[in-house]
Formats: sequence, C-alpha cells, structure tokens
Amino acid sequence: MTEVSSLTGRLLVATPALADPNFDRAVVLLLDHDEEGSLGVVLNRPTPVGVGDVLEPWAGLAGSPQVVFQGGPVSLDSALGLAVVPGEPRDGEDAEPLGWRRVFGAIGLVDLEAPPELLAAEMGSLRIFAGYAGWGPGQLEDELVEGAWYVVESEPGDVFSPDPDRLWRSVLRRQRSELAMVATYPDDPSLN
Repeated sequence: MTEVSSLTGRLLVATPALADPNFDRAVVLLLDHDEEGSLGVVLNRPTPVGVGDVLEPWAGLAGSPQVVFQGGPVSLDSALGLAVVPGEPRDGEDAEPLGWRRVFGAIGLVDLEAPPELLAAEMGSLRIFAGYAGWGPGQLEDELVEGAWYVVESEPGDVFSPDPDRLWRSVLRRQRSELAMVATYPDDPSLN
C-alpha cells in the first residue's frame, strides 16, 4: 500500500466538472486525511437555520453569519463545531483548553456537549456544521485523479468567511496559477 500524504488543513475546491450536486462549487476544509480515509466540512453552504434554533447555548459564540452550515451529505442530523483558539500551547503545557481539540494551526473541533463557558474566554471564532463530507480509503485520491477537486492551501479567514457565498470564487481568484481564471467560470456555461 502506498503512503498517503496528508492533506489535513488544506482546501478541496470543486472543479466545474464535478457533477455531484452535494459539492457543486463547494469549498471543503479537510479535517482528517490518512490511509483510513478523509473527513472534511463544506465551508460555503449556509442554511437558513440559526445556531440559536438548534444549539442555543452556543449561539452567542457563533461568528457571522450566525447560522448552521451544511458540512456535507453525511450524518446531517449531527453537529460539528469548529473554533479558533489563538496561540500555541505554552512551554511545559500540552493540554488544550477543555472542550476543544486542535486539528491544525489554531483551528480545532469543539465538544458541543461541553458547557460553552469552558471555551468562551479562549475562543476567537465558532462555526457550527450539520453533517460532514467523508471519503473511504483511497476514494478521495481517486476523485483527485479524475479531476474533481483542486487542492489549495487554506488561509485563516476561509473557515469563518463572513461571505460564504463568494468563497469558491475568492479562493480560486487568489491562486497564483491558471486556477485564478477558473474563478470566472460561469454558473451556467450553456448561456455563453
């Protein structure tokens, strides 16, 4: 078996050729990627459901827009929280704040069963996702070979973008390659 190079913390940006409606113009943040598979959340699918409607204790900590995002087509009845906790662990300390587990950089998963007060003082931003995107072993790699996704570096503001509807274009536009041109791809090329 070949070793899988981890893409954790990177973005998958749907190519215009990706036919799956679940991922049309999706920007997916990979939270886990190894030989056992991949897991991520779609960053640009806000729903009309307010965080306060489903997780009232966390509503005051959620960033703008304060809605639940559809993180992907898997387990839509479960919630996943991502939060920024700035800074690195101090010397001699390897414990993260209670109720939060670092995934990469300053971004980590929030234990939504924990009392929000545990993290309120430490947390910079919070976003709630219903469901996630998941791939079995080798499945994402096959989709990459088929040209379904562009893999690009994430930037700190991507996860908590205040304008998620424009995230697909803005992520592509900032690339220093021919990918920047893909940002101009029309919503419906048959109208050209």
